[in-house]
Amino acid sequence: MTSTQLQRIKYVVGDFISSNIAVLLYNIARYTLWNDRIATMQGFATLESFLTDYSVVMGQILFPIAMMGVYYLSGYYIEVIRKSRLQELVTTLITSLVSALIVFFVAIINDMVSERAYNYEHIIVFWFISFAVVYMVRIYFTNQSAHKIRIGKLLTNVLIIGTSEKAAAFGKDLAGKNKHLGYKVVGYVRINGEHECANLKEEAYSIDKIGDVCNTLAVNEFIIIPAKHNAKAILETVNTLFPLNLPIKIKPDIYNILASRVRLSDYHGEPLVDISGSCMGHSASTIKRVADCMLSVLALVVLSPLFVYVAIRIKRESKGPIIYRQTRIGLHNRPFTIYKFRTMNVDAEHDGIPRLSSSKDERITPFGRFMRKYRIDELPQFWNVLKGDMSIVGPRPERRYFIDQITQHAPFYTLLHQVRPGITSMGMVKFGYAGSVDEMVERMKYDLIYLENMSLLNDLKIMVYTVETVLTGKGI
Repeated sequence: MTSTQLQRIKYVVGDFISSNIAVLLYNIARYTLWNDRIATMQGFATLESFLTDYSVVMGQILFPIAMMGVYYLSGYYIEVIRKSRLQELVTTLITSLVSALIVFFVAIINDMVSERAYNYEHIIVFWFISFAVVYMVRIYFTNQSAHKIRIGKLLTNVLIIGTSEKAAAFGKDLAGKNKHLGYKVVGYVRINGEHECANLKEEAYSIDKIGDVCNTLAVNEFIIIPAKHNAKAILETVNTLFPLNLPIKIKPDIYNILASRVRLSDYHGEPLVDISGSCMGHSASTIKRVADCMLSVLALVVLSPLFVYVAIRIKRESKGPIIYRQTRIGLHNRPFTIYKFRTMNVDAEHDGIPRLSSSKDERITPFGRFMRKYRIDELPQFWNVLKGDMSIVGPRPERRYFIDQITQHAPFYTLLHQVRPGITSMGMVKFGYAGSVDEMVERMKYDLIYLENMSLLNDLKIMVYTVETVLTGKGI
């Protein structure tokens, strides 16, 4: 078990125990402060009889679980090693308030009296108790983690990508004046075309063997320190690092060649920019994933009669499988199998050469053309979303064959692998299907705009426009 996993378990267990204590303390305060003013509570002669009442016991069981759901949706458990104390304070205040509102409107609203100010007391008291108890446990673990980092007992193994004098100086600073950040440089990785500094303190490795190096040295993170502003070389390097599914950071003074929005991950010591994830906050990212799963389950259930009808039509019209499987490239440049209703003849690529389709493609079956027009062929991808391969909204995934061609024209395509690909996207809404590599490059511009403006609201807008596209038959 890694130190990150252990720390995450501490936070989860600590939150669950403290949430149970908070609910218990609130029930005690509820009986002590208001039992003589609320009719529904006047039947309990003692505190013990109140606490052992069925409804109170059920609340004691269910409310901590609901509170844990709120904490999870806040994204609190994503980053667990270097937590910002200020952010932790704000997050705990907000989630405690949300928990207080849930408890009030689910269980305590029946206790309301005509005095409005009195009703607010319930919310304020629960908010204060839950915040105080939960925050006390959280800050203890956070301070404990910070102390271990300071004394060198909790270190993050880092590979510095780059072997120039600039990279060597950066590594020296991490071991010296920035030692408090808890980074341990375990090696350097050569970037193609760079001169290797002679006084590197640790060994330099070839990027071709990066996977084996990460396993051998138990690497936790990459920090890219290139010698010069070579966008193509850096993006090729990032593309190689993505499949390893580790945080990738870079110094902000060269961030302008990668994207326009600076998203710092460290505010003290040496500021670094995280380029391995989306610009969405932890809370929004968690909510997006939960919403994806819920909507996918709903879609698969509600649309199941349509799936049966489509399967029958495909079988009646042409020979071959109902579901078409194809390998696409997804999050962090990793391959996955995408599922679609088959819209072409089974020998559409009989010579093994990948081809893009167009509106006049003779390989498309008559019913396949209808499905493409209304995007029905994409519906099985809700299963991909449920599996975690895709999201409902995100850049469309492509095949490796075409990605290699796209990156030759536009190296920035690599950045789309920061996020899960989607069933629909801004590129699909604004541009539609691409019939050539040039059109794919053109569509990519919209996906890069989406990447820099990711939000739940923008996802909702794209979904609304997609529904319009489907209903008006603009799929082709």
